[in-house]
Amino acid sequence: MNVHIIADSACDLPINYFEEHSISFLPLSVEMNGKQLADQKEIKPKQLYDAMREGMVVKTSQASPLLIKELFTSLANKGISSLYVAFSSELSGTYQTAMMMRNEVLEEYPDFKLSIVDSKCASLGHGLAVKYAKELSEKGKSLSEIEEAVTSYCSKIEHIFTVDDLEYLARGGRISKASAFVGGLLNIKPLLHVENGKLVPLEKIRGRKKVFKRMIEIMRERGVNLQNQTIAISHGDDEKTANEMKALIEEAFSPKEIYINYVGAVVGAHAGPGTLAIFFLNDEL
Repeated sequence: MNVHIIADSACDLPINYFEEHSISFLPLSVEMNGKQLADQKEIKPKQLYDAMREGMVVKTSQASPLLIKELFTSLANKGISSLYVAFSSELSGTYQTAMMMRNEVLEEYPDFKLSIVDSKCASLGHGLAVKYAKELSEKGKSLSEIEEAVTSYCSKIEHIFTVDDLEYLARGGRISKASAFVGGLLNIKPLLHVENGKLVPLEKIRGRKKVFKRMIEIMRERGVNLQNQTIAISHGDDEKTANEMKALIEEAFSPKEIYINYVGAVVGAHAGPGTLAIFFLNDEL
C-alpha cells in the first residue's frame, strides 16, 4: 500500500487537488469579525482579499490540535503509513503541534508509521513539495525514502516574491517593523525571499516592471535546469499580473509547466492583496 500524504492549507493547492489525489487536508484558520473560518473550506482567497481592501484586520491561527490528532488517530487505527508535509515552522506553530499530536498518538499506537517534514516553505513552494511527495508515493517509494527526498527537495525551493504593501507582513509579525521599508510614495516595491523558512527582504526596486525584470534575473541566477521544471506562480487576487509573469518566464526559460493559483487565505492574510510569488528549484534533484 502506498504511503498516504497529508498537507495543510498553507500549501495553496486548490481543495479539489486534495480530493482528486486522496491527500488528507488540514485547514489552518482565518479570524474575521471575531469568527474562526477554516481556510479553503469556509473562506476562499477572493473573500479575504476583498475584506482586506476594505480595511479589515485579519488574524490567522494554526491547524486545530484536535483535528490533527483525530486525523492521525484515524490513520493509525487503520495502520496506514503516512507522511505529513507541513507549513514552515518559522511561520506557524502547526508543525510543532503536529509533532506533539504524533507523540500522543504513538503512545496508543506504537507501531504507527508517521513522518512529519517541516517544509520550511510557504504557498506554492510548499505546494510543489506536496505534489512531489504524492508523485513519489504513487511510484511506490517507502516512507523513509519519501521523507528524505521531500526534505531535500524543500531545501532547493526558491521563493521570490513581491508585495504591494509590506505593512501587512509587519502587522502579522512575519517580518520585523524595521524591515518594513517605507517606500509607497516613491513607488518602491520590495522583493523578498524565504531563507531557512523565514521571510527575508531582499531588495528594494522602484516600479513594478523593474521588479518583474529583476525576478526573472534572479531566476536566471539561482535556477538550475529551468526548462525541465514545473514553475509555480501564486498571486494575491491578481490573475492578470500572474499571467504577465507567466509570459515572461515562458519567454525566458520555456519550462516544462507553469502552475498558477491564488495565494491562499492564511498566507494572503499576511502578504496582502497584489502579492506575486514565483517558485522554482535551485539545484538538481
